Amino acid sequence: MKGNKIRKMHRYSAGYWVNMALLILMALACLLPLLNMLATSLSDKASVNAGEVLLIPHGLTFDAYKYVLEKQEMWRAMLVTVERVLLGVTLNVALCVLCAYPLSKTTHDFRSRTAYAWFFFFTILFSGGTVPWFFLISSFGMLDTIWALVIPGAVPVFSVVLLLNFFRQLPKELCEAAEIDGANEWIIMLRIYVPTSLPSIATITLFAFVYHWNSWFDGMLLMNQPENMPLQTYIQAILLQSNSDFYKYQGMAGYGAMNEKTFKAAQVIVSIIPVLIVYPFVQKFFTQGIVMGSVKE
Repeated sequence: MKGNKIRKMHRYSAGYWVNMALLILMALACLLPLLNMLATSLSDKASVNAGEVLLIPHGLTFDAYKYVLEKQEMWRAMLVTVERVLLGVTLNVALCVLCAYPLSKTTHDFRSRTAYAWFFFFTILFSGGTVPWFFLISSFGMLDTIWALVIPGAVPVFSVVLLLNFFRQLPKELCEAAEIDGANEWIIMLRIYVPTSLPSIATITLFAFVYHWNSWFDGMLLMNQPENMPLQTYIQAILLQSNSDFYKYQGMAGYGAMNEKTFKAAQVIVSIIPVLIVYPFVQKFFTQGIVMGSVKE
């Protein structure tokens, strides 16, 4: 018994503790700014202006959240983002499956597989640039529409690669048995490949959700009307406002315990709540999906 304990202690080498230390530092680097933002949003303006707020709120107040939740512009931007997420995630996942399934076949089954694979891979390495991208979207008349936020990124190539590698690991006997029973390619894809690939599909769904929810740059370029801006673009515009413009246009009378910093921190916290809610439900699929989908035979 004592020998087993000694052997178990020897398993934890120096490399193990170094990795643990690095992971803890990375976790703290992500968590501490979030806790500071949360503490700032719950503190009064005197404590924030004095620089007393680090990780614990000082002078607890919910005025910032009350003001944020009362703003119609915030809810309108939230609805635009929800619409974008519903359309964008559905389109991303559907096109990823449709692209990954034929690319997972061998060249014997799909002769043009290599050409299409290089076509997708080329888009990862090279881009036409922001200006041609903008004029292309403008030429299709999609400016100031929800489709300008959804269609340009409809096929995330990294997710396609992740999913096709997962498809390639599925036993070929499943496909052969279905073909013997008379199933065509659509039936094989929808009734065999998709149900058995739920971990990877859940992973790319999470990637698509986070991308569409957090994206703000395309909304700033493609949306001319403020009512068409998604949530993150709206928050970015607020964060870029100067202090004088903030008090001039935001109408902060009656909120004495709140200032610019607490208001902006509250908006950031509100905007990330949906991601924090969704992530735990797909976390159990995340590790399995990304590891299995990244292994190539």
